[in-house]
Amino acid sequence: MAENRADAGGGILEGKVAVITGAGQGIGRACVDVFLREGAKVLAVDFSGVQDKVAAECGPNCVPFHADVSKEDEIEAMYAAAIDAFGRVDASVQVAGTQGGRTGPEFTAEEYDLMTATNLRGVMFCIKHAARAIKQSGGGGSIMTYTSVAGIGAEQMAPIPYTAAKTAVHGVSRVFAIDYAPDNIRVNVIACGFTKTEMMDGMDADTLAHMEAKPLLGRAATPREQAEVAAFLASDRSSYITGTVIPVDGGWTARLV
Repeated sequence: MAENRADAGGGILEGKVAVITGAGQGIGRACVDVFLREGAKVLAVDFSGVQDKVAAECGPNCVPFHADVSKEDEIEAMYAAAIDAFGRVDASVQVAGTQGGRTGPEFTAEEYDLMTATNLRGVMFCIKHAARAIKQSGGGGSIMTYTSVAGIGAEQMAPIPYTAAKTAVHGVSRVFAIDYAPDNIRVNVIACGFTKTEMMDGMDADTLAHMEAKPLLGRAATPREQAEVAAFLASDRSSYITGTVIPVDGGWTARLV
């Protein structure tokens, strides 16, 4: 069960409500744990069914919700569910994404659609409806999306449609930040470096060694290390940060090659 610092006097997210997609595993699950620890209430969103187990493990401040975030009607419904459960929305964390696909210059329309349905289109609709829910709640808030350092610089091991989607999220998030600034809604991106999640369990040894050699710190990030940044961005401590892409990559993007 997640440690809940709120029981011991509150955390940096005390009184806030967050919607977290991709909450069933990896960075999304770590975000659920960290946000609860810091005093938030969380709508844990996933499409796998695992969200029910997550909520059962985390207690009454975590409510599960099933949604496919490539579908706008289900996205709209999840923010309505958060307001119904907790009365407001203060933060939205887009973690859900699609990985995989072949590397190299060849790709098909089907591969493009697979990589962009959730990674770009879904993110755009999440931001749109998150902003509406935050406006309805009043007081402003914070919206953040997890992408990849593949959206900052070229990484040959990342499929081109995947890179295109992540790069596009960086651009549209800046536009959303401009549009929503008058409402005191901040929009930022966390560009992950190599992070050891369940998705990496089947990775072959050569690929694992290649990826772990990228960061200056010489290791993969943990999901918890990524989640701590989201908690900071959701908190009032980051009140002057918007329209930016923050690499959390162990120094990967500091290299020229």
